[in-house]
Amino acid sequence: MKFSWSTFILGAAAGAASALLVQQNVTNTASASAERALKEVKEAFKGEGTIDGSWVKMKPEPMNKTGMNKMVYKGGVSRTIDQNREQFEFIADSRTGTIMDVYKTN
Repeated sequence: MKFSWSTFILGAAAGAASALLVQQNVTNTASASAERALKEVKEAFKGEGTIDGSWVKMKPEPMNKTGMNKMVYKGGVSRTIDQNREQFEFIADSRTGTIMDVYKTN
């Protein structure tokens, strides 16, 4: 069998492209960003009024609740309605970005 540079280069390019696609897919499905979770919460609150401030912890932390063990992002949103300041905190699944809980803190 004779060595062919064109076959070698074509195979190498296909392998590199496949590796890149796999890496991107794993990165995109491995975890959602904290910013994405915060954006989702802010969008929900914007429907009810202006947001004064918001925050999110960028590093996920473990949550163990009634047999559920997950890594979560924690954050918060504040707003003023009828001159009353309201503060809320949220918990979001770090893998999917799904908001798991929102509760009023004051």
